[in-house]
Amino acid sequence: MTISYNWLSEYLPWSIEPEKLSKILTSIGLEVESLTFYENVKGGLAGLTVGEVLTASQHPNADKLKITTVNIGAEAPLQIVCGASNVAVGQKVIVATIGTTIYPSAGDPLTMRVAKIRGEESFGMICAEDEIGLGTSHDGIMVLAADTVVGTPAATLFEPYQDWVYEIGLTPNRMDAMSHYGVAKDVCAYLTHHEKEAKPVAPFPSSFAPDKNNKTIAVSIENETACKRYAGIELTGVTVADSPSWLKNRLTAIGVRPINNIVDVTNYILHETGQPLHAFDAAAITGGKVIVKNVAAGTAFTTLDTKERKLQDSDLLICNATDPMCIAGVFGGAASGVHAGTTSIFLESAWFHPTTIRKTSLHHGLRTDAATRFEKGVDIASTVQVLKRAALLIKEVAGGSISSDITDIYPAVTPKTEVAVKYHYIKKLSGKNYHPEAVKKILTALGFEVLGEGIDELRVAVPYSKPDISIPADLVEEILRIDGLDNIEIPTTITISPAVEVASAKEVIKEKTTQFLVGKGFVEIFTNSITNSQYFTPAVLETAVKMMNNLSADLDVLRPSMLETGLETIAYNCNRRNHNLRLFEFGKTYATSGSGQYSEKEHLCIYLSGLDTEEGWRVKSKEQDLLMAKGILQAIATITGLPPISWSLDDTAKDTASTCVAATVGGIHIAALQEVSPKKRQQFDIKQGVVFVDIDVAALVTAAEKQKIVYKEVSKFPAVQRDLALVVDRAVTYAAIELAVGTVKLPKLKGIRLFDVFESDKLGVNKKSMALSFTFVDEEKTMTDTETDSMVSKLIGAFEKELGAEIRK
Repeated sequence: MTISYNWLSEYLPWSIEPEKLSKILTSIGLEVESLTFYENVKGGLAGLTVGEVLTASQHPNADKLKITTVNIGAEAPLQIVCGASNVAVGQKVIVATIGTTIYPSAGDPLTMRVAKIRGEESFGMICAEDEIGLGTSHDGIMVLAADTVVGTPAATLFEPYQDWVYEIGLTPNRMDAMSHYGVAKDVCAYLTHHEKEAKPVAPFPSSFAPDKNNKTIAVSIENETACKRYAGIELTGVTVADSPSWLKNRLTAIGVRPINNIVDVTNYILHETGQPLHAFDAAAITGGKVIVKNVAAGTAFTTLDTKERKLQDSDLLICNATDPMCIAGVFGGAASGVHAGTTSIFLESAWFHPTTIRKTSLHHGLRTDAATRFEKGVDIASTVQVLKRAALLIKEVAGGSISSDITDIYPAVTPKTEVAVKYHYIKKLSGKNYHPEAVKKILTALGFEVLGEGIDELRVAVPYSKPDISIPADLVEEILRIDGLDNIEIPTTITISPAVEVASAKEVIKEKTTQFLVGKGFVEIFTNSITNSQYFTPAVLETAVKMMNNLSADLDVLRPSMLETGLETIAYNCNRRNHNLRLFEFGKTYATSGSGQYSEKEHLCIYLSGLDTEEGWRVKSKEQDLLMAKGILQAIATITGLPPISWSLDDTAKDTASTCVAATVGGIHIAALQEVSPKKRQQFDIKQGVVFVDIDVAALVTAAEKQKIVYKEVSKFPAVQRDLALVVDRAVTYAAIELAVGTVKLPKLKGIRLFDVFESDKLGVNKKSMALSFTFVDEEKTMTDTETDSMVSKLIGAFEKELGAEIRK
């Protein structure tokens, strides 16, 4: 929200310095994010003065230059070398003297110094309008009126506009502060509470009467739910032209582009009072009727931006006797807008239902200033007051006459919201003991009406300008704001009640995992949960959650998988030559059954791509692969206390993966490891390999919670290791070996490790050798060779029986 200091000051009872006003605004919850000095002419024409050309002779060393003497009202005239073709004796001109900095309309600032031009000294510069920021023309120097007084500062002559501009971080509920007058009311309430009584200077006319009453347009409302009040007035004989300087300056200071005097007044009133207005060319109102209604779905309508839009049956339209003229509260129509030839207008001021306006605005992608105000709820009580103010202002800047009385259709007067609050509740919620009189003073200063008061209760009627106030807590917030959010008392002692987190296991596991991954050189990322449906196959999209009002064609579905958003991040980094990546993310995926049932699942996803480390003279790098990802997942299982993981090949991800391995614990699927397929990588223009680990957080936590972790003393006795080399079929996996070991109940077997795989035709057709290391520990004594050999024999028997293995000698 942009606020002009000069404009805001018009509604304050006395002047307040910009810096002090900034502190007041922040204190009352209108946080000032920036305060900047604004000039419509950069530099404010400082140092520039009016001079008179006394002489103008040809430069002896340049055909296109002249040597002039210029009187600027000083003791002696200045010699200035000028290249303008139109310079002549007797002209009144703008002179930049030595030391003056000029700010061209385009280009960098330039400070005047004594210069020698083709051998002749020059003590300043005679300026063209583009050289001092007063225009864009460079056809020659500016020539002023003959009666302009020599020595007059240019700033006095042209009166450049200067202002201070506040950028306010307005919270979404504060519709009442979306205007200069609304902010002024808050400031006056603060001044009343902290200094002395201050009432805002209202911009509305104290009296109003039309010049004549030749009403030619009738108004009717067909949808009284979507439009609870509609007012209009006619003006004739207006002249559409540029706005006066004061109006242009006000609008440009807050970033609004001036268009013409009629449209500029409606924009001015919007930012002054918060009430959107719309001006129709009266000649376009066919049949002399304005009808507020809905039209049939699919009706074509061309808006002011010349785009044809298909209307919904829920869109509210302002229509004439035959056709729609305007999307109510959102955007005008091309056929009914004010143009250069307009001489009569119908001016609208209305209250439209916030929900209706928001739905229409989002559906058509029209996020206009009017729509953002209507969707938050405008002041229904000021509809007519604002219309009177606007009509008089248009008459002032565009001429003509007010040719009708105001038409005000208000079928059912909206009652004010009533809220009761107890004084002890105010103390409980705010932490501060307010005197009842202070509470009433603050609320009445904000426009609340006291309806009744008890021993411990105050009942008030809420002003229409504050649609967000509906419960006692809202009143406490208003009191705290005006008292000053920085005045909230902080107690000297703070007491807490220890609490036990019911579902803390997940957070503990997430914290442990995060610390482990960061320690391993991973970087945590956060990607958008809304992504592009083009990434997914039709089968995946059948259960995907699609966006109804997506703001971008590329962001139209809630992600059914986290692979794609991670690949976007990898592609972004690779395109910037950051190829060696270790990334992880906690996030959610979304799905629907198609019958209104939606689900979401939390994931921990790990992405590996490129080399595991930078190449060095002592370090050999290698590609990060599926085995490295398996080791990381195994380490996560260890630190979270999971029981042993079972591994198996999985073909369910064949659309995205060349190889996929499923990790299960006790029959529960906890993770999938994928080598992302070249086809999928090509979709994101990624040329290097990518390994993706998708961990189901809920399954991980469930499996970890089932495992009881018990402290066990480290054995005092040495471990014994034995190695075996098994010759098995090439199809035998390490997982099969683990299962075979499990058939032999050996409590003293503490570990098994595969340390070599060898394939050769010498071993036999389709055979391979797998070398394994076994670790045995007896907790009570030192193991003997006889005990160890007995256990190894049992293992050999299991391998021969289960796998058909041979022991390689």
